[in-house]
Formats: sequence, structure tokens, C-alpha cells
Amino acid sequence: MGALAAAIAMLVAHEGRKSGPGLSPQQAINLVNREDGVFVDLRDAAAFKQGHIVEARHIPMTKLQERSAELESFKDKPVVLVCKMGQQASTAGKQLRAAGFNQVYKMTGGMMEWSSLQLPTVSK
Repeated sequence: MGALAAAIAMLVAHEGRKSGPGLSPQQAINLVNREDGVFVDLRDAAAFKQGHIVEARHIPMTKLQERSAELESFKDKPVVLVCKMGQQASTAGKQLRAAGFNQVYKMTGGMMEWSSLQLPTVSK
């Protein structure tokens, strides 16, 4: 039983490395500000319009592959992926890392966590 738990833990850690480390909203803010990075909001248009992080780029998860060129200037800067609760960001992180992005991060808890911390948002 212990070997199975160890194998599962190693698999989870390996998958996490492929998609990028997780950051709390505060860590994400600090990193983006300090290193001139970008927040990329992966949610659909309706959710984005209801409220998003100031200056976040909106690239819905379904369009990420075809629109990743829009992030070309951030290949060597922090790219923080944001979705509703943090799950879609893992998949997106793997895609961007495979496309040569060096500093890809997931914001843990997504916009649900951001909102619960009462951090500022803008709506369009």
C-alpha cells in the first residue's frame, strides 16, 4: 500500500512540474509586478466580462493553441494562468511549456480564490 501511495505522489508531482508551479493570488501579483509578467485569463467571455484581474489578457482555454502567438513577448517572463478554480490552468500550462514558454505558473484557486480574498477586479 505504501508503494502505491508513493507512486501516486510521484506522478502528481511530475504532472505538476510539466504544467508549472502553483502560486497564491498574492504570490502571483508580486511575481507579475516584479518581473513584468502577465495574467492570462482562460475563462469564457461571459465570465471574463463579469470580472477579471486588471490588465489580464483574455485568451479562452478553447482558443489558447491558436492564440498563443499573442503571448510571444512573454516567452521569458512570468505567465500566470487563471481560470475559475485552478483546474484548466494545468492543461494550459502544459500547452504553453510545450510551446517554449519558460516561466508558466498556475494561480491556485483561480478567480474563486481571488474573489474570496476580495482582490480588485474590473468588468467589461
